[in-house]
Amino acid sequence: MDGKRLYCAGGTAAARYAGEYLGNFYIDLAERPGSDVGAVLLDVPSFAPDGTLRMGGSVENLLAQLPPDVTVCGGNLDHPALDNYRCIDFLKDAQYQAENAYITAECAVEIALSYLPMTLRRCPVLVIGWGRIGKCLGQILHALGADLTVAARKNADRAMCRGLGCAAVDTARMAETLGKYRLILNTAPERLLTKEQLAQCHPDCVKIDLASRTGMEGDSVIVARGLPGVHMPESSGRLIAETYVRLCREE
Repeated sequence: MDGKRLYCAGGTAAARYAGEYLGNFYIDLAERPGSDVGAVLLDVPSFAPDGTLRMGGSVENLLAQLPPDVTVCGGNLDHPALDNYRCIDFLKDAQYQAENAYITAECAVEIALSYLPMTLRRCPVLVIGWGRIGKCLGQILHALGADLTVAARKNADRAMCRGLGCAAVDTARMAETLGKYRLILNTAPERLLTKEQLAQCHPDCVKIDLASRTGMEGDSVIVARGLPGVHMPESSGRLIAETYVRLCREE
């Protein structure tokens, strides 16, 4: 960033690991905000639901301590205070999204294993959705020997799942066979299964919702969002650091 320094303003464990990795990349880091800062790196995602920074405080107060031409890096940077700033949003970067999806999938498997009374080998599992996270979950669970079914809307996606050795079902019909699964992982960001439908599940079925908007209703559903930064902060921090370096080189 024009030879200026980077200020790591994140407050999460992932942000701290990102700072360590950036130091290994010989990035010139600033210990505090000031006029010599060319870029500021926020947490990813950067804002809490109320619009404050995840690290605490307001983005307006932080920006007041930085030069007007500072570049703001982070995730979900659609905040009115940033309208006149140059922003690099990691959560809009396809490579970051793909690598973060794998970390998310591995975290989800870790959570599932902590609740399941059985191994994943031969465990009847339903993965809802065949997007980035769904594909990563499919690869991991299939490799672990799970009895895997993928629910997908598109014929082509279901054909791909079968070609990879998994069973596949149309999302519109998945509720018909819920009783046979011991683990259900939702990645689709829309309401797909009601509380009444989930009542058909096995009594010990583990239900984990990974989507940005809840797709399964009910008190028994484990809502799991932001997993990389919570369960694997070092991997998350390393990805943030590598993404910063890569995107700066592409500028």
